[in-house]
Amino acid sequence: MTKTLAPAPAGLTAVPGDKGLPYVGYALDYMRNPLKAYDKRYREHGPVSWFRFAGNPWVVLLGPDACGAALQNRDRALVNGAGWRVLIGPFFDRGLMLLDGDEHTAHRRIMSQAFTRDRITRYTESMHPAIEKTLDTWTPREDFRAYPAIKELTLGLATSIFMGGAEGSSAHEMDQVNKAFIGCVQASTAIVRYPLPGTRWRRGVQGRARLEEFFRRYLPARRAHEGDDLFSVLCHVESEDGERFSDDDVVNHMIFSMMAAHDTSTITLSTAMQYLGQFPHWQQTCRDESEALGTSTPSFEQLDQLTTLDLVIKECQRLVTPVPGLVRRAAADTEILGHFIPKGTLMNVGLHYTHHMPDLWPDPEHFDPGRFSAERREDRVHKYAWSPFGGGAHRCLGMYFSGAEVKTVLHHLLLRYRWHVPAEYIAPMNFTSLPFPNDGQPIDLRVR
Repeated sequence: MTKTLAPAPAGLTAVPGDKGLPYVGYALDYMRNPLKAYDKRYREHGPVSWFRFAGNPWVVLLGPDACGAALQNRDRALVNGAGWRVLIGPFFDRGLMLLDGDEHTAHRRIMSQAFTRDRITRYTESMHPAIEKTLDTWTPREDFRAYPAIKELTLGLATSIFMGGAEGSSAHEMDQVNKAFIGCVQASTAIVRYPLPGTRWRRGVQGRARLEEFFRRYLPARRAHEGDDLFSVLCHVESEDGERFSDDDVVNHMIFSMMAAHDTSTITLSTAMQYLGQFPHWQQTCRDESEALGTSTPSFEQLDQLTTLDLVIKECQRLVTPVPGLVRRAAADTEILGHFIPKGTLMNVGLHYTHHMPDLWPDPEHFDPGRFSAERREDRVHKYAWSPFGGGAHRCLGMYFSGAEVKTVLHHLLLRYRWHVPAEYIAPMNFTSLPFPNDGQPIDLRVR
C-alpha cells in the first residue's frame, strides 16, 4: 500500500512509497536485480519515492532530473558524510567522499595536487612495468577468470603508484589487504549491522583494522622522504596557508583512495573484457588503434589517440556503473522535483538506473559504444544522462587518473592477447555492494 514519507507543506508534494518487508524493506529485491526493482518503483511512484532498507526509510531518486537535482544541490541542503556514514562510515570514514562544506573544499584542494596533469603523466609512465610484470604471471587458457586476475592487477597498480610500493610485504599479506578492502566494501549493504561472528559487518570491521595497521606501518617512511606516489604526496603537500594533513588524515585518505582506485577500475576493466570478447569487431578496432601508436608504453598524451577505446570505456561504465548509487542526507528541509524532503532524510541517487532508461538510451541493454560518438552523442540528451563519476562539488577527483589507468591496462591486453566470450553469456552480477560477477567472469584468453 502506498504511503507518504511525511506530510508536505503547501506547494509541495509528499514523497510516495511503502515500507516493504519488515526491517529489510526492499533491500533483497535490489540486490537480486536492481534494474528490475527500480524500474518497478519508477513506474509505480515516479522519479522520487521512498522505501525501507535495514530499518531506515530511504528516498530513492531515479532519472536524470531527480539525480541531477541532488548532484547540483543548489540550496546546499544535501550532505555526503552524514549519508555515506550510515553505510560505510565505520570502514571509510573521513575519506574525501565523506567530507562536506569548507572541510571538504580544503581537503579536496590539497588532494588535487596529487592529480595534476604532470603527476598523472608520471603515474602513467610508472604503470607500464607494473602491468607487464603482472601479465607475465597470467596463464592464458579457455576458462581464464578475468575478474579476480584484473582485481589483483589493479591492486598492484594502486600499491605501486599510490604507495610507491609495499616494501617488506609478502604476496600473502597483499592478498590479505585485498580481502580487507573487499570486506569493507561489502559490509556497506549488510543487513545485520553489528559485528557478530560470520557476518559481513564483522569482516568489514576486521578489514578496516587491518588496513589501518598496514598504512600506519609505512607512514614514517613516507613522511621522511618525498616521492611521486600519492602516499608521499599526501604526507608533504600543503595548503596555501601552510597546513598539512595529520597522520590520521593521510591514513583515512589512503584507505579510501586505494579502494576507489582499484575497485572501480576493476569493474570497468572486467566489463570491457566481457563485451570486447563478445564483440570481436570492436576488439579488433581497438587493437588496430593501439598498434597504430607504435609503442607498448604510450604516454598520457598518446592515450588520447585511442578514441575507440574511449567510446568502449564509456559504454561499459554506462552498462555496469562502478558506483551504482550515491548517498546523500538532508541537513535541512528541502525539495526534489517539487517533492518535500524532510531534514534527516537518507537518499539514494540511482545513477545506474538512469544509465539504462530507454527514454534516454535507445535499446539500453545492447552494447553500442557508437552511442558516445561525435555523430550521435546520446549522452548529451540530458546533462545527467551519463554521470558515472557523479557531479557537482563531489565529482570524482580521480576520474582522469581512472581513465588513464583503464586505457593503459586495456592497451597492454589488446597488444598481448585475443580473447573470446560467448555471445549468449550474461554476467551473474552481484549487487550486494559495488557490482562484480559472481562467476569470476570466465573468458577464453589466448596469446596473440
